[in-house]
Amino acid sequence: MRDNRKHTILLRVLTGVLAGVLLSGCESSQQDSLKEAALETEGVSEEKAEEKDGDTVDKQDEKEEKSAGQEEDTAFVYVCGAVISPGVYELDSSARIYEAIACAGGVTEEAAQEALNQARKVVDGERIYVPTKEELADGTFEDIVAADGVVEEPGGSDNGVQGKININTAGLEELKTLSGIGDAKAQSIIRYREENGAFQNIEDVMEVEGIKEGVFNKIKDEITV
Repeated sequence: MRDNRKHTILLRVLTGVLAGVLLSGCESSQQDSLKEAALETEGVSEEKAEEKDGDTVDKQDEKEEKSAGQEEDTAFVYVCGAVISPGVYELDSSARIYEAIACAGGVTEEAAQEALNQARKVVDGERIYVPTKEELADGTFEDIVAADGVVEEPGGSDNGVQGKININTAGLEELKTLSGIGDAKAQSIIRYREENGAFQNIEDVMEVEGIKEGVFNKIKDEITV
């Protein structure tokens, strides 16, 4: 009887010890699982944060590139003369003269719009003057165009281009005042810029038919863009 009781007590003790060991193992395993889950969560959060930072930088770069592109793709021109609403207008850099005139409300009844090549591309910063029929007839328009061909700085300051002829805006008569430039070459310069747009530098004038290095050397100190 006493031996049975001892066996029972011993069995209970062993059972308790075994249960404790099993519970301890389960808790340890559970803690390890929780730690692994926490590390995985932390890793995912870091990855998301890095992705978010990367997206922010990419969007900022894209915004800056877009802004720079917009600046390069626009041109400001001053439309005046015989138009409904004279003023400065912002256009696409590939816009044509007729589009600039349309922005100014179109021409008036007195306008001699045939005096302009309305198919020409606009040049950033230029003045587009639409003459009246009277101005075209009495030669006033040629004087206005000639004045636009001379580059002068406000206040008369000399920046190396004062008094030079702007080959992007000068009219026929103004171009003919250049050394070695007659009627044919002047017309070729005007035709070239109407077909190809503005000259980017004075050396580009040598791409005009009939104007080679010899002629360029004569006029290079008299012209600007």
